[in-house]
Amino acid sequence: MSRTVITDANAPNPMGSYNQAVVSNGFIFTAGQVGLDPDTGKFIEESFKSRVNQVFKNLSAILETSGSSLSNVVKFTVFITDMANYAEVNEVFNEWLDEDKAPARSLVSVKELPGYTDVEIECIATI
Repeated sequence: MSRTVITDANAPNPMGSYNQAVVSNGFIFTAGQVGLDPDTGKFIEESFKSRVNQVFKNLSAILETSGSSLSNVVKFTVFITDMANYAEVNEVFNEWLDEDKAPARSLVSVKELPGYTDVEIECIATI
């Protein structure tokens, strides 16, 4: 089994003992990404939607470093702390992804997330 660790300067550094992504057997498994600006190391404060957009920027950077892109994602898992933000999550997904080729997705409401943020997204993509 092949296994390559991915780190990318255009996405936030991990906040714990894990990697941004691991490539194995033609798949890329990303760690959950939050709305951190990699340049400042701080959470985007403008709005929930702007944090979700930052998550997509971070995921995109990691996937590109891995030799892939958002168009190759086969599964997203989304964690949010307030289901009232569900519609905004969908809006951002529709802005970033081709609706005709949308991947599978799970969305789960959780009590809290690292850094007390309100959204975290991870994905699995092909190379």
